[in-house]
Amino acid sequence: MKQWFTDSRALMVMSAVVFVGGYFFLRLAYHMTDTMPFTQEIILIVLGTLATILITAMLLNKQTSVELEKEQSIKFIELKTATYQQLIDSIEEMVQEEEVTHRMLTKLHFNTHRLAIFASPAVLEEYEKFLATLHQGVEDGHLGSRDADAISAALARLTIYIRADLVGELDTESSHSPREIRSQILTNAREVSSYT
Repeated sequence: MKQWFTDSRALMVMSAVVFVGGYFFLRLAYHMTDTMPFTQEIILIVLGTLATILITAMLLNKQTSVELEKEQSIKFIELKTATYQQLIDSIEEMVQEEEVTHRMLTKLHFNTHRLAIFASPAVLEEYEKFLATLHQGVEDGHLGSRDADAISAALARLTIYIRADLVGELDTESSHSPREIRSQILTNAREVSSYT
């Protein structure tokens, strides 16, 4: 019986049955209860109450499913954000080291598996490009200034895709276009690398 109240189609069918059945019952009762006082009003109250209960159950059921979807979406975005933040932190930690070890590179490769769970295909593709740039920069085990510039530019491009994955729809609503935001991120990355 509980399943009937969680399925909105079943509630709609039950409401229709109550209304149609109530109409025919009311017509029949109207002619049968001409002589009894207040019987017709009592029948109307019962039918109205049943219809109200069914409609309220249907609306609450829909509201609950919408709230659950919203909560799941928020949790997914929080997990995504935490994964991206952890990725940026591990890249920052590695770049600040004087020597890049095989263990650090392996750790970054394992981030691919974490990203595969949450990231968009565009982020995964750009992350692979970032890893290729990183491997070229640390072939000798050290990060030179030229290597650091290339890695910074690759990280800036990756950040653009991460931002689009997290808040892309919000960027379309802002006063800045996605192209302007992309340009600003790349400009910031060039300015930072010129200071180092």
